[in-house]
Amino acid sequence: MYYLLKLFPEITIKSRPVRQQMTRCLVSNVRNTLASFGEAVRIKGGWDSLQVSVNASLTAERRDELESILTRIPGIHAVQVVEEVPFTSFEDTGKRLAVIWQSAIAGHRFRVSAKRRGSHDFTSADLERYLGRILLDAAPDAQVDLNHPEINVRVDVIDQRLRLIHQGWPGLGGYPLGQQGQALCLLSGGFDSPVAAWKLIRRGIKTHFLFFDMGGPAHERAVREVAHHLWERYSRSHRVQFIRVPFEGVVGEMHRTIPDGLIGVVLKRMMVRAAGDIAKRARIPVLATGDAIAQVSSQSLTNLALIDEVSELPTLRPLIAEDKLDIIATARRIGTDRFAEGMPEVCGAISRRPNTQARRDKVLAAEQAFDFGVLDEAVACAVSTRSDRLLDDASVAGNDDVPIVEGVAALTDRKAVSVIDIRPPDEREAAPLNLPQVEQLAIPFYELQSRAEALPHDREYLLYCDQGVMSRMQALHLADRGLTHFGVLRT
Repeated sequence: MYYLLKLFPEITIKSRPVRQQMTRCLVSNVRNTLASFGEAVRIKGGWDSLQVSVNASLTAERRDELESILTRIPGIHAVQVVEEVPFTSFEDTGKRLAVIWQSAIAGHRFRVSAKRRGSHDFTSADLERYLGRILLDAAPDAQVDLNHPEINVRVDVIDQRLRLIHQGWPGLGGYPLGQQGQALCLLSGGFDSPVAAWKLIRRGIKTHFLFFDMGGPAHERAVREVAHHLWERYSRSHRVQFIRVPFEGVVGEMHRTIPDGLIGVVLKRMMVRAAGDIAKRARIPVLATGDAIAQVSSQSLTNLALIDEVSELPTLRPLIAEDKLDIIATARRIGTDRFAEGMPEVCGAISRRPNTQARRDKVLAAEQAFDFGVLDEAVACAVSTRSDRLLDDASVAGNDDVPIVEGVAALTDRKAVSVIDIRPPDEREAAPLNLPQVEQLAIPFYELQSRAEALPHDREYLLYCDQGVMSRMQALHLADRGLTHFGVLRT
């Protein structure tokens, strides 16, 4: 008994040299992915499939783990559990097949699919008809359905060997990882960018992750978990890099210099500029994003063109024409939806009145006031973490929570307390916070980290923003610096 790994059909139609190269790559990837199983697993390459042999010492639990892993390796079309014995006759084949499939096909529609290789005195159709009759006799309540079967019973006769398939699962498909080069994917942790990264991985692209940190350690930890999930489940054959760029300073400089309606487009241009510099330094030839046409204001065709013009590298957009519901469905299938559903929106980086058709001259004029030294400093401070160390990196260890005060009424019971409104000035003016009995400070979130240390330490400071998300991120960031007298006010 062994596992037969069928190659992705697009691999099988390649020229002989390309096919051989891809098969060698896939054998290496499978071997690397299954390295933890040691000598209990052996891999052998073939023309249209790979064989994975498992010795009897492997426990049932580890065998289940192995089977699950095999279905998530790029380049594998199907995983089959195969018993191989000498082929002697139709009768012997029918007896063996009935034992395996009798209970499985009972009450279901089925068909027999026979495949031959070699010289025989019968056709595949002859064998299919004979075996179909044997299975109907073994399970009288089953039905033969050649066009829309619920169960496809596979039998292969290769020269004088008989392959009986006991079980089978669909594989991930695509191309062997690393076969199509490398990309640097901008990862935010929502629904879109992890799905985009997964699609690249599935097509054989070794995908590194780039995270622009605008929300502090709590946000970074959440995005690291997504990146680790993608790597551990779908690209474990290769180690990749997770690169964090501290972008709070860039966001702060933008709020000081860029008109509100252009913030979304300019922010993406800054990200692409930084990503291009980092990718060239790491010799990664292309960028990738989770953009989809018209999903948000910065993803109109006009704005995407403005974003692309600042990059010397091409940008891949695997989701460009996909619907949001389809993206969410894929996220559920690959297991990244649970991260996206709990991922906070970094509200301070969003325009209140975004421009969906930004004019190039206005964008260029706005960027004239931006201090690009802040962007250069952010790129210089980028930190890279290897994929197998994403969850144990001490650099993101920190507090998991901060004090939260619910409702204005609760402030009357607290002494020596001040409320800091961290919203940008235009948001404060549009919806002023009315707390006549409490000292109020106006420090926008992009200035808070630099000014917090100078505030008197004998008071409690409660941070306020519209949704409470940015306030909590900022408070966690301060707590990690040892400033534990900051909390959150939710009205």
